[in-house]
Amino acid sequence: MKKKQKRLLYYCLAFVLLALAGYQGYQKTSFYKSAYDDGTATQEQTKPQEGKDYQTTGDLSLLDVKLPERLDNQTVHYKSIVVYFNKYYRVPNCVAYELTNTMTSMADSRDAENRANYKFERDYDVKGCPDWWEYKESGYTRGHMAPAMDMRWDKTAMAQCFLMTNICPQLDEMNDGEWRHVEEAVHKWSRTAGRLIVFTGPIFSNNMKRIGKHDDIAVPDRFFKVIYSPGQNRAIAFVMENKKLPNSWTNYATTIDKVEALTGYDFLASLSDGVENVIESKQNIKDWPKYYPSR
Repeated sequence: MKKKQKRLLYYCLAFVLLALAGYQGYQKTSFYKSAYDDGTATQEQTKPQEGKDYQTTGDLSLLDVKLPERLDNQTVHYKSIVVYFNKYYRVPNCVAYELTNTMTSMADSRDAENRANYKFERDYDVKGCPDWWEYKESGYTRGHMAPAMDMRWDKTAMAQCFLMTNICPQLDEMNDGEWRHVEEAVHKWSRTAGRLIVFTGPIFSNNMKRIGKHDDIAVPDRFFKVIYSPGQNRAIAFVMENKKLPNSWTNYATTIDKVEALTGYDFLASLSDGVENVIESKQNIKDWPKYYPSR
């Protein structure tokens, strides 16, 4: 074999070995163990991006969520929601938004946006955000954390709630069952409350299932929803397993304290300690207007 041919062969072998090493390195880093044990988590507070200005009618600090320091997070401010996104789990840690009676009235009007006109999209500005097709044939639906029914009052709000940063894998039996009934109740409650602050997100565990092209999208076992009414100074929370639920949605009511214990998050930290401690320890569903969902 001539020298030139040998040299070319060596170059080809070296290229193949480097490519294999790079692929194996990618495989190792694309699977996430736990946000709490690898020591590499970072938290990034991003300013509202151009075209994604958050619009609020009240105190924006109520939407702040204090997360555990070792939980990876990128905070993204959209027009109507604040997303706390985890690039390792590739789902949001939490999504926060306010819902006023004006928004709800507009969302329920004849002129409201039709969700059929909107599609799931990737937000390329957010690290780790998946594409819509990565949920295909996974057995899980693309579950909105901030539901589309609350965003129908505005085109931009509606489009941004379909970004995959607002989405988690949910079983359809849960997503379209008791979970939907909680979402409908919150939607109705905002009419009489005037203004609600809503937090929604997954509850992580170390043995979560994964879906996606590289099996790196976390499938949470449970989800939480926290609701605070500033006008009535009352709050309630819900925790539901990611499965078909046997009981009525009201049976899953709990306290904010319980959600904070499960997640390590701190909600409504901008309130005075006296007010925060009182409202976060209550879970009386009877304090809220009755809602009877259609089955």
